[in-house]
Amino acid sequence: MNAVQNAVQNPERPRPQVAVVVIGYDDAAHVTDAVRSALAQGPAVREVVAVDDCSTDGSAGLLDRLAASEPRLRVVRRRANSGGCGTPRNTGLAAVTSPYVMFLDSDDVLPPGAVDALLDAATGTHAEVASGLCVRRELPSGREVPWQAPLYALHAVVPHPAQRPRLVHDTLCVNKLYRTGFLREHRIRFPEGRFPYEDVVFTARVLAAAPRIALVPDRVYVWHVRRSAERLSISLDRSGVENWRARTEACRQAYEILLGAGQKELARVARAKFLDHDLRMYLRELGLRDAAYRRAWWEITRAHLAEYDADDWARNPAAPGRLAGRVVLAAPEPRDLPRLRELAARPARLYPPYARAADGTPVWSADLPQVSLEPLLTRPVRVLPLAVDAELRPRARGARLRLRLHELYGRLAQAGPEAVEVEWRHRDDGEAVVRRTTALVPSAGTWSAETTVDLAALAAPGVGTWDLRLRIRFRDGVSRDVTAHALTGAGLLRRSAVPSARHGVVLVQPYATHSGALALRVAPGVRGVLSVVRGRLRRLLH
Repeated sequence: MNAVQNAVQNPERPRPQVAVVVIGYDDAAHVTDAVRSALAQGPAVREVVAVDDCSTDGSAGLLDRLAASEPRLRVVRRRANSGGCGTPRNTGLAAVTSPYVMFLDSDDVLPPGAVDALLDAATGTHAEVASGLCVRRELPSGREVPWQAPLYALHAVVPHPAQRPRLVHDTLCVNKLYRTGFLREHRIRFPEGRFPYEDVVFTARVLAAAPRIALVPDRVYVWHVRRSAERLSISLDRSGVENWRARTEACRQAYEILLGAGQKELARVARAKFLDHDLRMYLRELGLRDAAYRRAWWEITRAHLAEYDADDWARNPAAPGRLAGRVVLAAPEPRDLPRLRELAARPARLYPPYARAADGTPVWSADLPQVSLEPLLTRPVRVLPLAVDAELRPRARGARLRLRLHELYGRLAQAGPEAVEVEWRHRDDGEAVVRRTTALVPSAGTWSAETTVDLAALAAPGVGTWDLRLRIRFRDGVSRDVTAHALTGAGLLRRSAVPSARHGVVLVQPYATHSGALALRVAPGVRGVLSVVRGRLRRLLH
């Protein structure tokens, strides 16, 4: 039995107590729910410090009324709005009197048992930091996506962060319990003022201080994602280029903090994380922005990547993020955005056209021969960025899905693609209810397959969105999971009403996601069709 599990099973030991710092600004609709979720954690929570960042919507009054009946709640009002999250968190941290502290945003909640799980882990293993699983809950659908789940598969104790470099990827500050004295001894605070992505810098400062960290598989934080909110959160509001400038600055500071503390390996991982996560996320959306945004974004990115050295690029050179970064760095102006969007997808797709240099070496394009793709020649087939086209055509009583797999510098012909497993996965619950396997037929440097789509099965749960997932199988038994590029020719993404014996009619809408992958919206029956129409009208009016 490890130390964390032993702590969980030993409820008789003395229990130090916890402060939860809740920050909010003009969030009257949610802030009391956040505070109540902290108070509901039980006797382990000695105090909840609610910091109101000069709200104008009555939030402070709601908190005052709640505090009148709850002695553990203290309300701290800031006289001027800080413009960010770091300053109110620092204000709350300064007011804390408990030996341990957590942070909670006003529009999120702590699930039951979160504080106990983290406190047991911290005290049972003498850890300065205890960290658990955060889930992103999409509202109103309720769909939940775990954040950095591999870190929290099992109970673990990390004596030094360098022993678990993946910790750099979990930049959230809210799914963690900190020993208050540890933060104060090392003068660890958040950046002040309007500094988006302040938790990236704060987390780097924590890791730079080399704490002992306990990891638990428990759900300890529910991050609410409200994409339809009137005011998007900082992490969701990426429409202005200043958001990207702030993100690159936060990543730059994180790298410098870790490097300055002698944590060279963690600093390298931070730079790799920027390429694999941050860069790819914004590249998937870059084609949606106007020309001025794209030019500014490109300039900011090239300036940031120019700071990378040879070792940064040499690590895993065939990784999609590094390849995309090298393309951006090599091109003075925005270019190849459709191909970069495909490469930034998860999993990555290296879409044609494919080019070779004069000596036969694979390169990004004839115009950018300095961006070599030679590492793809030795990369395992199971991780290659395979490109598949998908074309969906509704028919009288169903639909046909046509697929085409592209060759990749001779690697696929060598591996021998034989079949493709087709799966439609529900966007909200992740369930896959329709699976089919069909043979891949070779033809002039490509492989094709065609199969039917069971619209009745997709329509059974009601109005919903389905993502297409594919698994390519090769003759030696190796497989590769991929998504498919949505073809956008005339009429291919047109909404269609398909007759159905079970539902009367099914409204079918194929579309391309931000990463260019094929997805499918389905609305069964007259009620389903009307709900889609009403939703479209609401969006148009909004």
